[in-house]
Amino acid sequence: MKNKENQATLKRVLQYAKPYRAYSVAAFILAMGYVLFTLLSPVLVGRAIDQVVDTGLVRFEIIIKILVGVGICVLLASLCQWGMNVFTQKLSIYTARDFRNAAFARLNNVPLNYIDTHPHGDIINRMVNDAELVSDGLQQGLTQMIPGVVTIVGTLVIMLVLNPLIALVVVLITPLSIFVASFIAGRSRKLFVKQSQASGALSAYINETVANQTVVKAFGQESYCQKEFEKITDALFASGLKSQFYSSISNPCTRFVNGIVYAAVCVIGAINAIYGNITVGQLSCFLTYANQYTKPFNEVTGVLTQLQTGLASAKRLFEVIDQPLEIAETTCPQMPVKEIGSVQAEHVFFSYVPQKPLIEDFNLQVKRGQKVAIVGPTGCGKTTLINLLMRFYDVNSGDIKIDHISIYDMQRRDLRSLYGMVLQETWLQNATVGENIAYGKPDAGKEEIVAAAKAAYAHSFIKRLPNGYDTVITAGGGNISAGQKQLLCIARIMLTHPDMLILDEATSSIDTRTEMLIQAAFEKLMQGRTSFVVAHRLSTIQNADIILVMNNGHIIEQGNHETLLAQKGFYANLYNSQFAVN
Repeated sequence: MKNKENQATLKRVLQYAKPYRAYSVAAFILAMGYVLFTLLSPVLVGRAIDQVVDTGLVRFEIIIKILVGVGICVLLASLCQWGMNVFTQKLSIYTARDFRNAAFARLNNVPLNYIDTHPHGDIINRMVNDAELVSDGLQQGLTQMIPGVVTIVGTLVIMLVLNPLIALVVVLITPLSIFVASFIAGRSRKLFVKQSQASGALSAYINETVANQTVVKAFGQESYCQKEFEKITDALFASGLKSQFYSSISNPCTRFVNGIVYAAVCVIGAINAIYGNITVGQLSCFLTYANQYTKPFNEVTGVLTQLQTGLASAKRLFEVIDQPLEIAETTCPQMPVKEIGSVQAEHVFFSYVPQKPLIEDFNLQVKRGQKVAIVGPTGCGKTTLINLLMRFYDVNSGDIKIDHISIYDMQRRDLRSLYGMVLQETWLQNATVGENIAYGKPDAGKEEIVAAAKAAYAHSFIKRLPNGYDTVITAGGGNISAGQKQLLCIARIMLTHPDMLILDEATSSIDTRTEMLIQAAFEKLMQGRTSFVVAHRLSTIQNADIILVMNNGHIIEQGNHETLLAQKGFYANLYNSQFAVN
């Protein structure tokens, strides 16, 4: 079963090498040339030895000509080997590049559920390290396999021509070497899979710990993190040690068997030489061929480590590539063309886990230009509702419509282009301040970017940065404050002028004075636009046209601030709890 899985994996990897078959053909031709010139040298050397007839009787003029031929063969063999290595390297690198691109393309099109439920460090490890190991495995395999197979066939033919009896001895003993190599490879295969898994777990833990180093230090958990890291490292060490041990003993074991082959050829060849069946030069040639015949077996077993690691890594990448895609886009997309902004949710059911229902029979009617505030306790479904509106997740049943057009009749890109979204969690790329603001509108001019920054009250702090709008922000925005990061994200939305807005605690990291200014800017931006505001501070949404009070996935109350307070229900209790005295 495992062999079939490995064969299937190898076939799939080779599919990515098909566009570069010209490199493989060139490498094969050069490998043939390399083997041809390599096999020709022992014949010439044997003839040179036979020119030493007796004491004082050495045919130097013939020997010199033969040695010149040997030199030419060595030179041509070296050139062929160099060219073969160049083409196999290109083939492996280009194949691994396409392999990695295919995995990343799939990663950009899988449901967000996959991203949310898999450690990000492990995903990164698959995209970087595993793809590199596949490249190394291909390069080593092709470099050793192509000339190895040709060498085995070529030397076997020549040995059969020179002396069938000795060739038969070599052929009979050789399967022992193959058996030893395959036996060890079978034992090491599982260990290499464990090694790849442990490597992914290590990358995931490092990524998680480094990204949250402030929290680790704040809670004094350095020692705990160190112990957890050591546990994962020990697991990687154990699997790596065993896999490397098994793979490393394969070469010495096959070399031992090959030594037996060489010794058998020596004994039988010497007996034949004594009886005059072969010359001394032919014996020397035969011994060289016997060594060359067994050498590829040594090289193949030596490269088994790389091949096993490459196959294990390829399987991990195929796990990403084989992930199901998001629900297919509609073939006849529709888009609202004017007065965009009315939203209808009709009998929506959704759950992240089938066994735990979250949103049940959810209904909502929002008119164009209304400001909709969504409040409720943690876990009630506020952010989930936003995810459904943007189609980050798809509903289990029911429908959501924009201007009476189902969002499932729109292309995802078109749907999401209708919204401008600012989340509590900020995201900035490793680029300049200007490029981060223009992320949603890459063709924006400098004046537009500055105007958006001023509207978000970010211009003043940007001008204080070392290079202003050309200041490079480190990955994740580590060189600016949390509030400044959020202002840049707000400026990004100000620049795009979306038809609708989604604000999920968009001012949570901003000081009170700046928040008041941002709220004023948002009020101006919201005019005429449908807006969904998720808020925990109820004071920020008192002027909303509609306040949706959610609990356990249901809208339990709906109305404006004054109406809900007058009902003296869940919202009133939630609002008054802000002023409760313990």
